[in-house]
Amino acid sequence: MKFGGTSVANEEAISRTISIVEGKLSEKPIVVVSALSKVTDLLYKICDAASKKNRIEMLELSAQLRARHLELCEKLLGEDSDVLSAAKSKVDSICNELDTIVGAVCTLGELSERSKALIISAGEYLSSNIICSAMNLRGIKTKLMNARNMIVTGNDYMKAEPVLAEIEARVPAIVNEAFDGMDAVITQGFVSATLGGEPTVLGRGGSDYTASLIGMAIDAERIEIWTDVDGVKTADPRSVRSTLTLDRLSFEEAAEMAHFGAKVLHPLTIEPAVKKNIPIKVLNSTNPEGKGTTILHSDMIEDGVKSVSFKENILIINIFSTKMIDVSGFVAKVFGIFSEKNVSIDLISTSEANISVTVDASQENIDDVVKALSAFAKVELDYNKAQVSVIGKNIGGNNCMLKEIFSPVSEHTVYMVSQGASYINVSLVVDKSALQEVVQSIHDLLFFQAQMYDYIRYNGY
Repeated sequence: MKFGGTSVANEEAISRTISIVEGKLSEKPIVVVSALSKVTDLLYKICDAASKKNRIEMLELSAQLRARHLELCEKLLGEDSDVLSAAKSKVDSICNELDTIVGAVCTLGELSERSKALIISAGEYLSSNIICSAMNLRGIKTKLMNARNMIVTGNDYMKAEPVLAEIEARVPAIVNEAFDGMDAVITQGFVSATLGGEPTVLGRGGSDYTASLIGMAIDAERIEIWTDVDGVKTADPRSVRSTLTLDRLSFEEAAEMAHFGAKVLHPLTIEPAVKKNIPIKVLNSTNPEGKGTTILHSDMIEDGVKSVSFKENILIINIFSTKMIDVSGFVAKVFGIFSEKNVSIDLISTSEANISVTVDASQENIDDVVKALSAFAKVELDYNKAQVSVIGKNIGGNNCMLKEIFSPVSEHTVYMVSQGASYINVSLVVDKSALQEVVQSIHDLLFFQAQMYDYIRYNGY
């Protein structure tokens, strides 16, 4: 059971989360928690202030962090002075250690990736300690586990790659020992460590990934992702009107949705679940009685459109070279540069003398990629674009569906079109200024006009 930042945002949210866990005790739940809502953002600000030697701002932000967690202790644990005292002491200990680290960074004016990983993971240790105390006070015998003893990764501090074999080897014994005499166990999402114990993190939103990795390692019955929406939607409800909640979708569809802009799941969450064919349920902690969305093996999912996803800040990189013609290895050379510079590509389009790719414009090292490519090719950049992806099982092989997808964009310029080899997604690139209209039009056509036609046909109109 993973609970995100909004599910542990304050006293009320945490109390609700504990009640949800309490209802699952017969199933021996492993609880994975994120930092409190907005705390990771605050820790990034502390990093920034420290690296700029802005000691006054750094100390003010650190004081805010400590005060928020001490206040939460008072509200959650105030009825028991001993429990409250122990929890506040732990908060102070974590915050004191943090102050020592950021103080050293501030003195040097140099923030290493290792130090950054250590600093930004403090939120999970603060929240997990407090919630563990609250669960025990509630009468739920709960043991706290350190995720860094379980989630083993490579040496990339900020976007660590899990070592699956090592995780599978370690986690079952650690979990079994922790459950001795306990009703539940709790651990931190997002945080991890190398084989040598060096601190790493899984990247923003990595708590989902933690839950999936642990679920894989123990062959869990299911993985529950508790968030603040009723399940996976047909589009982002913050941007699109009248979205629907999906009852179920396939692992492949969910992975595509996460990759192409959907915010409900961390993009890498699906992989460990697929390995062991473990269902994932996306549920709403503010509406625990809701059905949510179940993510299952593709064989159990019907064909058809499930979602319209999008990415706003897209850059097209056009690469021109006559050297492409009849020259083997050119494409490998181009993509090797993207890999070397650690820049991820979304869509690819090729012709005889041109390669076009889309990338998230916020990524670092794009300038380095352009410089390297320019040594042997002409490179043009096309900014202010957006990417729209229609996702669903076998939609790529449905000509009628493809015709429907393109009809709402006939009045707009389409710069690229890409269809996934798996027939699960069809993506197109438009001007960023047209994104809202395009997404809403495609969504309305696919999910409401189709329903209306079915109703008319069914009722004989």
